[in-house]
Amino acid sequence: MPENTDDLHLIERCKRGETSPFGQLVLNHQNRIYNLCRYMLGNVQDAEDAAQDSFLKAFRNIKNFKPDASFYTWLYRIAINTCLDYRKRPLFASLFTRSKEGEEFPIKQLSHEFSPERLYAAKQASQTLQVCLGELSPKLKAAILLKEIEGFSYEEIAGIMEISPGTVKSRISRARDELRGLMKKHTEQKRTPIV
Repeated sequence: MPENTDDLHLIERCKRGETSPFGQLVLNHQNRIYNLCRYMLGNVQDAEDAAQDSFLKAFRNIKNFKPDASFYTWLYRIAINTCLDYRKRPLFASLFTRSKEGEEFPIKQLSHEFSPERLYAAKQASQTLQVCLGELSPKLKAAILLKEIEGFSYEEIAGIMEISPGTVKSRISRARDELRGLMKKHTEQKRTPIV
């Protein structure tokens, strides 16, 4: 992913000791970093704390940033590691946004047709997926999040997670396999009548 030249200019100013350009870097990336933390940690308060911690770590280490890597990728790596430091908290507790009425909706809608049956089925599928994602290991969750939600390439994920592209492919494949098995198990459990 090509580096934003505005970001590079702001980073150079930060490296010279100016602090105000970092505020613009935060504005440029805060929404995506917050969303990443929200997906990883599952609640607003933890996501806000982790995003703030991530930017604080980036600010403290901006002099170590090398322009041969993307600032965006570097910042994502910091955010992923910060979220993994919150390991005692459940990751991926929620993949939903809430409407003003408090209803949960999946981030990616299954269809543009909004019949009550489709909305109910989408909500049920999303709730099952949420539970299943919560059962994955943090490393598998991080890999699948970066691929499926954020749309990063295997090479970009490898850079963010500091692992080889082969390991990324393996983790994503394992995450998909585990999710398929977990989804099947949870779906069958819902169909089994309680006697």
